[in-house]
Amino acid sequence: MLTSSFDMMEQEAQPFNNDIIRTEKLGGGEKTTTAGGGGGARRPRRSRVKGLGSRSSTSSGAQPPTVGVSPTPAVVAKEGVVSSNFREQDAAYFHAYSHLGVHEEMIKDRARTDAYRDAICFHADAIRDKVVVDVGCGTGILSIFCAFAGARKVYAMEASSISVQAREVVKANSLSDIITVVHGRVEEVEIEEEEGVDVIVSEWMGYALLYESMFSSVINARDRWLKPGGLMLPSYATLYMAPITNSLKYAQSIDFWRNVYGIDMSAMLPLAKQISFEEPCIETIMAENVLSWPVVIKHIDCNKVTMRELETVYSEFCVSSMMKASLHGFALWFDVSFGPRSSAAMAAATTNNPTKETATADMQSDSSSMDSSTTLSGGGGDEARGFKVSIRQKEKNPRDECIILSTAPEDPPTHWAQTILYVYDPIEVEQDQLISGSIALSKSRENPRFLNIHLEYTSGNRHCVKESVMQ
Repeated sequence: MLTSSFDMMEQEAQPFNNDIIRTEKLGGGEKTTTAGGGGGARRPRRSRVKGLGSRSSTSSGAQPPTVGVSPTPAVVAKEGVVSSNFREQDAAYFHAYSHLGVHEEMIKDRARTDAYRDAICFHADAIRDKVVVDVGCGTGILSIFCAFAGARKVYAMEASSISVQAREVVKANSLSDIITVVHGRVEEVEIEEEEGVDVIVSEWMGYALLYESMFSSVINARDRWLKPGGLMLPSYATLYMAPITNSLKYAQSIDFWRNVYGIDMSAMLPLAKQISFEEPCIETIMAENVLSWPVVIKHIDCNKVTMRELETVYSEFCVSSMMKASLHGFALWFDVSFGPRSSAAMAAATTNNPTKETATADMQSDSSSMDSSTTLSGGGGDEARGFKVSIRQKEKNPRDECIILSTAPEDPPTHWAQTILYVYDPIEVEQDQLISGSIALSKSRENPRFLNIHLEYTSGNRHCVKESVMQ
């Protein structure tokens, strides 16, 4: 289970438009509570994340067993790169990735795995006879896809002990001559590729896109090894947010206590709200729960973004509710694309208030997708290694085809689901009523893999502030 540290406070301040400014403040790390699991429906972004708290005491940071595994001369470790404190935190993080269930959950996420497979197939011309780095390879499945696409060399980098099994998987598929599994943090290894690498592939996205800060390792690999004009997979990422209504969740978690077998248990409501809503919740919602068109919180060009740019992500928003409903919270989700985007698509992605026509066209793009089959084979055309995939080509622009993996409520569910920031007291909104505010997501000083979230929102005569930490 994920343990969490919060200093839970609610305070009243000066009136704002004849109402109370309510501060829902979480964080600070002054006391530890498991509060019935915290966050209600929180699932692991790959169960591993729960190990950040619960397994830290059992993680020694020791190297995995290497019996029968010869060291790769092309890779050497670099010492003294990170502080001992961060090294201990990362030991817990990578220890959580050593559990097979984490990788099983990711691989069984068909939307995720199919998108990566299809993207690698789609870019086979850019991968064939080239050098690839797979950052955070896990069981090695993406590295194997790249080998099937004809890569000359693949460096499969993995800091957790699952790298031992990854080597065996590579060996079992007769790909040891192409794929080198490298055990270690990307920041601490070197590869013997003086001219650099041609492609970097990584499945780095966390809850709310930025949780875990794994993309920092991808940026490190990009800046050290990727050739000018090299291919990043994924190429772009976009984080979205929208206000939501979820009466069922509120009824099950909160209203339940108002009448229990005819007994008034409303005295439990404050505690119920704390337990259910203090942490961001990882839940799957439906498109019907979304109250407005989403706003773009951050658009990332994976070829250009810097680590400093992602230390704090801030965006203001102003949307109007599409219906009369209760505002129960805000949902965060993301999509990533594997390939070029036109300037028109980029402009639409960075507009906080897209037109209905633009958003509708984007949602309908799936219906105009076309399917084609391509066979990939690795190692000199060995057909035994080949497999067929169906490529879904988004046709927003005939010259702008790319694979898109989306975690939006209207798309097939993924293991990321959506990240929900529930408010303690719902706000009743009318159709076309404005909901405005700002959100900031920043790396925690306690642990850079944690995510601090500061949300301010105003609607009608209510102004609220909510602070929380994803741990």
